[in-house]
Amino acid sequence: MSSSQPSPSKSAAQGPGSPIADAAPLSLSAREPHVPADRLVAEMVPPPRFDSVRFDTYIPDPKQPSQPEAVRVLSAFAAGLGSAPSAGKRRWFGKKAPAKATGPRGVYLDGGYGVGKTHLLASLWHATPAEPQLKAFGTFVELTNLVGALGFQQTVATLSGHRLLCIDEFELDDPGDTVLVSSLLSRLVESGVALAATSNTLPGKLGEGRFAAADFLREIQGLSAHFRPLRIDGEDYRHRGLPEAPPPYTDEQVTRAAHATAGASLDAFPELLDHLAKVHPSRYGALTDDLRAVCLTGVAPVPDQSTALRLVVLADRLYDREVPVLASGVPFDRLFSDEMLNGGYRKKYFRAISRLTALARDAKGLVAQ
Repeated sequence: MSSSQPSPSKSAAQGPGSPIADAAPLSLSAREPHVPADRLVAEMVPPPRFDSVRFDTYIPDPKQPSQPEAVRVLSAFAAGLGSAPSAGKRRWFGKKAPAKATGPRGVYLDGGYGVGKTHLLASLWHATPAEPQLKAFGTFVELTNLVGALGFQQTVATLSGHRLLCIDEFELDDPGDTVLVSSLLSRLVESGVALAATSNTLPGKLGEGRFAAADFLREIQGLSAHFRPLRIDGEDYRHRGLPEAPPPYTDEQVTRAAHATAGASLDAFPELLDHLAKVHPSRYGALTDDLRAVCLTGVAPVPDQSTALRLVVLADRLYDREVPVLASGVPFDRLFSDEMLNGGYRKKYFRAISRLTALARDAKGLVAQ
């Protein structure tokens, strides 16, 4: 990754966790990361936030029996993936493919925001008895970015030897990409790769049975028979029993905190939005490399849908990497217009609000009391 930052001070050489005296904050807007395709493949593992999660660290809501049931089903699913080699590997050596396994070779976690679907998906990845290089984990966006970087056939070749592919936040609102990924998954299933996916029920459809599951299975066309829908009910754990996110701080407070925090970035929100338009979303993860905090001044409602969708991707990457966000301006629940929150991409916007709210709560300690 390259970025036009000033040379670090002598104290910066003490290590990434050391205080940096008199050093200017970093700037996301000055970073122009270049991410090779092999890094995209190597990073298809659960992100730092979910690196240590396991089934036994998932805390079910006692009011929601579907949550412990999901743990039971997924634990059994993981155990069943440790047996025979994939069909694709056997065909590669010219031998007869094994008989098809009984029951679905995929599972789809159907539920609303913050019920722990990503926690459970990452736990499934960790629990599957296979070497890390034989398991892949990524968001729907990261998977489409991988196809863009490698090409369709090379992506098939790269993933077909895997035991498991986990896809978080499957996007049901992009017909073109959904058909692309559906075709990819069909090829991988033929090679014996087991699949697991999550997506969000639209806010207006919560409580309407299996709307999201039916929508998912319809959109992935011929793959329906390979997936077992698994409903997970509950409220957003990020806000369950927790105080509301802190109100925005002043520009002065945010700027002071950025200068006082080693590894923090400081950007004016409008400039950052302009910069995101110049960086491919597949590089947003690299954009946040080595950041300890993101400080933003002048947060305001995003001006258009394209900008809003880029901000959603950045919010996801910051959340995955547990980077707190300190901001001045409007609260995060006012980032998106009513039209956006009632439109086809609303599930993305509600997810971003939920995650940015959690990161704002994490950032409270950066401000001197």
